[in-house]
Amino acid sequence: MTDWNQLLLEVKDGLTFAQRLPPSITYSVKNDGVPIAGSEKTVYRRLNVLESIGLANFRDGRFQINRAVHQPHFLFQKLLPSLVALKNARRFGKLYNSSDVSLSRRILDEKFLITLDYAAWELTRYQTPSDLYLYVDDIETTVKLLKKNNFSEGKKGHVILLPKIGDFSNKIERVYLDCIAKGGRNTMDAIAIEILHGDKLSAKGQFSIEYVLKVQEDLPKEQDDN
Repeated sequence: MTDWNQLLLEVKDGLTFAQRLPPSITYSVKNDGVPIAGSEKTVYRRLNVLESIGLANFRDGRFQINRAVHQPHFLFQKLLPSLVALKNARRFGKLYNSSDVSLSRRILDEKFLITLDYAAWELTRYQTPSDLYLYVDDIETTVKLLKKNNFSEGKKGHVILLPKIGDFSNKIERVYLDCIAKGGRNTMDAIAIEILHGDKLSAKGQFSIEYVLKVQEDLPKEQDDN
């Protein structure tokens, strides 16, 4: 069992480093990282620990940071299981189009827990889902079943398997945390979940006012009025 408190301590310096970076899509180790960390060696040490939980990626002296690093520190203990699960995600496809989603759900016979795109859609009706993210008890057994049905593993697959780690007692909150951890378009899903189901959340993230206003404006009226 993962000691999330210990892991949080290990990534603390990396989070502090990332939170001091100015807003940008990509950064230079030399020009952006060194002035904050003090040396290239320290920059790479910080990036390595962030990369281990999916919060950074780097190559050839350039790096990118997941926006989730800007969430408040108190939220990270809850976010870590989501981050680690997403870091260990495995993608699969057969025809590599949307039909793979319905086909995989029939093959797996509902023996899974849906999160991210499709779960967020069920909760909010905000964004049309794209990829099917599934928490499964035994990834290797599930992989064998998919491959038996001619699915193959690949980066463009629309069916994504996640290891079932962390707390699932509050399913709405877990989907919310997964959305924050994933970032990108799923950040907007997290905001929509908070607007519609905020009373089900024990901890809440921080989002830019521009994003919040956009989601409020775009939410289906029948949802927003409930």
